[in-house]
Amino acid sequence: METGTLSTAPGRPELIDSAGWPPPTPPLCQHGAPFTLARVRLTEFWDRMRAQFGEGYAESVAKDYVLSALGSRTVNQALADGEDAKAVWRAVCEAFRVPERLR
Repeated sequence: METGTLSTAPGRPELIDSAGWPPPTPPLCQHGAPFTLARVRLTEFWDRMRAQFGEGYAESVAKDYVLSALGSRTVNQALADGEDAKAVWRAVCEAFRVPERLR
């Protein structure tokens, strides 16, 4: 079979590679979670940032404010270093006294 063709297994078609194996599982992020989960967490994180600070100011907060709870890094630096989005959001909540309803 060629790469990208479908198997004919009854009830379970799937893509297979040229060696006949199913495609590999999604790659993992630094903490071992699938990238899809990490993307969902980042999407939720940025939704919360925009809800708290507004569309334009959220990016400024992430880029410009150094937070002690993040090891004296900015939000952007912490996320780029692989920090979990939930942990970064908690640090933002602590530093900016985010209301409970947005936590």
